[in-house]
Amino acid sequence: MDETASTLASRLTHLFDVVRRPDGREFSNEEVATAIARHQGVKLSGSYVWYLRTGQRDNPTFRHLSALARFFGVPPAYFFDDETSREVDAELGLLTAMRDAGVRDVALRAAGLSAESLAAVTDVINRFRRLERLPGGSPGDQ
Repeated sequence: MDETASTLASRLTHLFDVVRRPDGREFSNEEVATAIARHQGVKLSGSYVWYLRTGQRDNPTFRHLSALARFFGVPPAYFFDDETSREVDAELGLLTAMRDAGVRDVALRAAGLSAESLAAVTDVINRFRRLERLPGGSPGDQ
């Protein structure tokens, strides 16, 4: 798998991991494809979404990328611009943290901080996670 496919696949898979259904479960490829077709009028299949997630397809149309981005609430540039991806991932990290009632206060206090400040906060949290031997203490732990 080349770097472009790997980046697209990993970013799309990350969105599936972080952006969840209201009941907290992960969306299926088919659910995403069906919702995109129903609400955006863009046809793509669940299997095509799977191909993108696994890197077996790496050249989607801008229309497909835009539809996926809209579904997950991110800008289309998320898939191909590293700076945009970092900024969005920092925001998504806050949303994920807000699911956990024990860290809502920290997440609310971090709202509005710059991307650099959010990265620093994330670094500190990751250090504590490593100290406590919890998963996710560094990007390679995921």
